[in-house]
Amino acid sequence: MSEQKLTRFSTSAGCGAKIGPGVLSDIMKSLPGLPDPNLLVGYDSSDDACVYDLGDDRCLIQTVDFFPPMVDDPYVYGQIAAANALSDVYAMGGEPRLALNLLCFPTCLTLETVRAILEGGHDKAREAGCIIAGGHTIEDVGPKYGLCVTGFAEKNRVLTNGGAKAGDLLVLTKPLGTGILATALKADLLSDADYRRLIDVMTALNRAPGECMQGLRVHACTDVTGFSLIGHAGEMARSSGVALALEASSLPVLESATELARMGMIPAGAYRNREFMEEKACFSDEIPLYLSDIMFDPQTSGGLLIALPERDARILLERLSEFTPWARQIGYVKEPGKWDIEVCL
Repeated sequence: MSEQKLTRFSTSAGCGAKIGPGVLSDIMKSLPGLPDPNLLVGYDSSDDACVYDLGDDRCLIQTVDFFPPMVDDPYVYGQIAAANALSDVYAMGGEPRLALNLLCFPTCLTLETVRAILEGGHDKAREAGCIIAGGHTIEDVGPKYGLCVTGFAEKNRVLTNGGAKAGDLLVLTKPLGTGILATALKADLLSDADYRRLIDVMTALNRAPGECMQGLRVHACTDVTGFSLIGHAGEMARSSGVALALEASSLPVLESATELARMGMIPAGAYRNREFMEEKACFSDEIPLYLSDIMFDPQTSGGLLIALPERDARILLERLSEFTPWARQIGYVKEPGKWDIEVCL
C-alpha cells in the first residue's frame, strides 16, 4: 500500500462519485444536439459509449471515464480506473485500440505516486491490447484518473443497451458489492482477504466476456457501474421497450458484502440510485432491505449485463466458466408492464 493515503482526498470514490442519474438525465435533456446520420448511438439512449459509422462496415466506439480513488495503492487505483473505462467499449461489442490519459492531481502527491497511477493504467490498457498514446494532466485539489478510449467494431457486431426481447435470459458476469466493500475499506473495516477479492474483481477486464459473446445472438448489453444493477437494468428495459424480472437469490455477491450491508455500510450513491428508481422498480415483500441495498450499490468496474436467448445464454455461461466463477443467470426479459424492473427472491 502507498504511504500517501489517496482516499483521504475524496468524500466519494470510484463510480460512486458520479452525478446521480436523475440529475444527469435532466441536464442532458436540455443540451442541443447536432444531427448526423453517421452517429448511430449518442447520449440520448443512456448507453455506455457513442458509436460512429465509419462508412466501411466498421464503427468507431468512443467513451471517457475517470473518478477519484477508492484505494490507497496508486498502481492498483490506476488499474481499476483503466479497466472501468475500457469496459464501456466491451459493452458495446467493440475492441479498445487507443486511449488518452486523464489525470488530475494535487501538488502534494509525490512524482512516484503519480507515476504509479499512470503505470497501473498503462499496464491494464496493454493487457487489453490498447495503446495509451498521450493525454492531459491538470492540478486539482484531489486526484482523479481515467481514460478516454477509442475502440472499433464491425457494424453488425455493435451492441447497445436496447434490443432486449421478451423471453431473453439475463446474464451478469461479475459480483455485486464493490461500493459496499470500498466504503468498508475507507472505514478500516475490511479484512486483507476481502480487500484482495475486491481488487481482483475491480481490476479484471471485461475482455473475456466480450470475446465469449462472439457468434451468439446477443440482443442487448451494458456494463454495471455507478448507477447500480437496478439503475443500469432500468436503462436496458426503457431502451428496449420491455421489463426485466430479476431473481435476487441468483445474484453473485462479493463475500462479506451481505454482512457489511446488514451493518449499514452503504455508500451515499446507493441512496441516490434508489431514489431515482423508486417509481420504476418493484421489490417483492420478502426481499430484505440489505439485499435491495446491494442491488442499488454503485459498482466500480462492474460486470456486463447481457440479454440473449436461452440457448445462447447457456453457451455463454459455459464459455464464461473458463474465465470466472461469478457469471450467473440472474433473471429474464418480459413484456412491458407497470414497472421497468420487478425483483423477486
